[in-house]
Amino acid sequence: MSSQPIGHDVADTPMKFHYQEHQHERGAKNIFRVGSRNSQLALIQTKKVIELLSEKFPEHEFDIVSMTTTGDNIIDKALWKIGEKSLFTKELEIALIENKVDFVVHSLKDVPTELPEGLAVGAIIKRDDSRDALVVRKGCAATSLDTLSNGSTVGTSSLRRTAQLKKLYPNLKILDVRGNLNTRLRKLDEDGVFDSLILATAGLQRLGWHSRITQIIPPEELMYAVGQGAMAVECRADDIVTLDLLALVNDLETSLMCIAERAFLRKLEGGCSVPVAVNCSIQKNELRLAGAVYSLDGSEQVKGEVSLILEGYEAGDSFDHVQRPHHQQHRRYCKSKHDRDRYVAVLLPGVPSSLKSQAEQLGLRLADELKSRGADPILIEAKRQAAEDILKQKESRDNMKKQAK
Repeated sequence: MSSQPIGHDVADTPMKFHYQEHQHERGAKNIFRVGSRNSQLALIQTKKVIELLSEKFPEHEFDIVSMTTTGDNIIDKALWKIGEKSLFTKELEIALIENKVDFVVHSLKDVPTELPEGLAVGAIIKRDDSRDALVVRKGCAATSLDTLSNGSTVGTSSLRRTAQLKKLYPNLKILDVRGNLNTRLRKLDEDGVFDSLILATAGLQRLGWHSRITQIIPPEELMYAVGQGAMAVECRADDIVTLDLLALVNDLETSLMCIAERAFLRKLEGGCSVPVAVNCSIQKNELRLAGAVYSLDGSEQVKGEVSLILEGYEAGDSFDHVQRPHHQQHRRYCKSKHDRDRYVAVLLPGVPSSLKSQAEQLGLRLADELKSRGADPILIEAKRQAAEDILKQKESRDNMKKQAK
């Protein structure tokens, strides 16, 4: 396994897919090029996927092709204030489209529910801890959110967390914080601005920073982001060889939960600019999904929960033994928008369509339920406020540039 950097000027790159024949043969020694962000956490995640694949396919080699993304380069403002989608995925997807890599590894929560033409999620890796964690600055005596003193500052980059925290803890001061995990922890310990941070537990654990976790927050108290804790592997949707490869590292339980979550988010037309949260689980063969939408200040919220018994599902089955669809079906998936939109762009050709459909329908049902109870006005107002704030930020930057001249 080797690693090499790659750079992209993506401003004017069209997101259009060009179909290509792939000449790999199963059993032959192949080198697969694996796209990754070049942050420490992203590379750890990518190497984990490669380890899983290498255990299944020791005859193959995997080279990491690392790159920076728009989200990595903009570190002075909250993500939702940037006003763009695909902040951490676009450059990686362009590399896929241009055939510079064979597949890419993402944090699933960064992956939009609609992908560029011809691309699909080919595997979702077994989910790590999906919960959020409280991390306090060194020397702080607090052991939980409840024990933070009045007026304590809590840093987060997420509207979802901000809205829930403002509702639950009006005595705390919630502030934006940006940067990768290393940067955020340095700001916490050295800058003196923050008393604590709310971060994803999975990221802290993958970096080996278990000792910094003060409290793992129950999802019943603070629901998490769609896809949080899971890693997604994206590839070209007609690349049968890569799809077959990825099928053996896909986790069925995680995939079904994440399809339900992503369907819920897509129907609500959510993203990083609106506070949407979930809590999903599978117990035996029951898939249960809770979800909520919030106003930006947390004063308004609509919550709901739905469940179903998954027909044809047994815990522990991976379905990696199922016959893969014929190549023409992959081509149809690439060319038909209807097919690309199914299962929120999670292809997983080895998993029965009936299971994917049941998970998707559960997410759609919850979204419809919340809409019927008033979620739309809350989301519309949240988007309006976010757009207004983005415009103000742009005007402020423009004025500063004029003054500088």
